[in-house]
Amino acid sequence: MPRGDGRLNHDLLPGEKGPQDACGVFGVYGPGEEVSKLTYFGLYALQHRGQESAGIATSDGDKILVFKDMGLVSQVFDEGALEALTGHIAIGHARYSTTGASTWANAQPTLGPTAHGTVALGHNGNLTNTAELLELLGERQGDAARNKLSGGKATDTAVVTALLGDKNQGTLAQTALELLPQIEGAFCFAFMDEDTLYAARDRHGVRPLQLGKLPSGGWVVASETPALDIVGAVFEREVEPGEFLVINADGVQSFRFAEATPRGCVFEYVYLARPDTTINGRSINAARLEMGRTLAREHPVEADLVIPVPESGTPAAVGYAQESGIPFAQGLMKNAYVGRTFIQPSQTLRQLGIRLKLNPLREVIEGKRLIVVDDTIVRGNTQRAIIAMLRESGAAEVHVRISAPPVQWPCFFGIDFPTRGELAAVEHSIEELRVQIGADSLGHISLDGMVAATQQAEDRLCTACFTGDYSIDPPVDARHLLMIQREEVAR
Repeated sequence: MPRGDGRLNHDLLPGEKGPQDACGVFGVYGPGEEVSKLTYFGLYALQHRGQESAGIATSDGDKILVFKDMGLVSQVFDEGALEALTGHIAIGHARYSTTGASTWANAQPTLGPTAHGTVALGHNGNLTNTAELLELLGERQGDAARNKLSGGKATDTAVVTALLGDKNQGTLAQTALELLPQIEGAFCFAFMDEDTLYAARDRHGVRPLQLGKLPSGGWVVASETPALDIVGAVFEREVEPGEFLVINADGVQSFRFAEATPRGCVFEYVYLARPDTTINGRSINAARLEMGRTLAREHPVEADLVIPVPESGTPAAVGYAQESGIPFAQGLMKNAYVGRTFIQPSQTLRQLGIRLKLNPLREVIEGKRLIVVDDTIVRGNTQRAIIAMLRESGAAEVHVRISAPPVQWPCFFGIDFPTRGELAAVEHSIEELRVQIGADSLGHISLDGMVAATQQAEDRLCTACFTGDYSIDPPVDARHLLMIQREEVAR
């Protein structure tokens, strides 16, 4: 469970872990700019995507320097560290681990030698053919290189870094164009050598990647548009699925390494991305407001107040209130300064895990019939604790509304859901789940309603965590188990 910056609301109880994304990336080519500081602030805007470690690499055209450590961006870097990271090119990374342990060795950017210098790389996503890539590494660089990274000892990012450093290949750009078509799964790469910034997005476009231009004429790539905004870059366009960018003194050169087969992650719209982000032309805040309005139409109920589970449930709660005409209120106050804690509460303080982060406003909720809006139910422990706390504070009724369908299948493309057996919605009806969490009623948005709110075509979205329909091939070692589970569901 990552150390929080106040955004994630599912890591409230001991042992409870909700959906986490697999990192944010940032890159800048900016002669005359303080690129390390631009990257620092860019990572600040992407902190919600990864809170375990942070790192920045810079180049002055001669050498690459890397500084990284465990912790939040504000904990890892100070003025002295940023001043030491000189140059005109930089990449940055904020990590949440979905492959590889949460250790300093796995913090990014990764660094490796190439035929012509050095490569530093940051990665958002999750690869599904790492085993095949390891075999390719063995074929090209020998068993020693492969064995060094096999057996779960390193991340998929480290494997790609090693392959980019193949000294039998040509330039880094040529090596990347030969390698990228062989990589499967979800990836947004920001990487660099001594004089060039590179960016690549997988052919499905699972995770977002944006291109912006600085007033000085420099260029920025970032996982989300707020990272462009914070450094004063003007949004140019999204990096296309299957596109590889080379950014240097000649400007931006675009290469196509694979035909685009878009399958953007719908969970970016529901939960992962910041509300002030725009993905594929759709404002995330507008999408979540519409999800709330749809929820109000699909699951109306008589009540006195609509309250969100802050912060991620807020836009949908506003939308629900707008559509239903029921007043919106902040019934739960959040302590934004609480991160991860390893102190387990005693039986007397069994609710401490949630009270550290959320506290009810008794004068707002006492005697009221409440509609509580949240984005997902994962294991259900957090919702159960919130409902109990609201009832203790005098709520007359608690009706839960969720702005995503029931999560029933694992993700292999960068979201660290629990296993299928741990998901509350698996093998339980909505009524059974309602009883488990102690709500007076429970309603999830429909799949069609959620998709419509994104304003994206359903066949251009990945909805596998809700449907079990993997339009992108999962890893080979997971396919047999998924086949068995699908057969069980069919029976």
